Amino acid sequence: MMDYIYLLSMMFLTGCLGLALKPSPIYGGLCLVISGFLGCLMVLGTGDSFLGLMVFLIYLGGMLVVFGYTTAMATEEYPETWSSNLLFFSFFVTGFLMELFLIYMFNCCDEVGLISLEGYSSWVMYEVDDLGLMLEGGAGVAAMYSCATWMMVLAGWSLFAGIFIIIEITRD
Repeated sequence: MMDYIYLLSMMFLTGCLGLALKPSPIYGGLCLVISGFLGCLMVLGTGDSFLGLMVFLIYLGGMLVVFGYTTAMATEEYPETWSSNLLFFSFFVTGFLMELFLIYMFNCCDEVGLISLEGYSSWVMYEVDDLGLMLEGGAGVAAMYSCATWMMVLAGWSLFAGIFIIIEITRD
């Protein structure tokens, strides 16, 4: 399971580097959406399924509007690509080697740990054999959202309409 989180963190690092070293604004918006998606997958990988789903729906819904806006405002006929940026390549290789070193240290040294969850028992899912148990707080929040489905539909429709409004405003 931790190898899955390491792989996602390497892809998240790549997305963040792509965002920081964007050659064209359209690539920056795309990297932001991809990094947000990978962050949600990392949250899902740790067992917080409800939090990962809500962040995915709300955050990436807003990022879809931002991505539509950057696409409409920064359309270039010939956008510059990442292959022309030596700085991006060097940062990517450095980050990749650091992640590989971190994986090596975790696999060969038992004393090295990434995170300690002592004292945070109410934040994690309790796993017994193959059964995962979660505290009642998340179930209460899920019940609140299931009873207020119309609010989620209204928020989603507003984000969807926002894309078309931005495209219409910025159209030539």
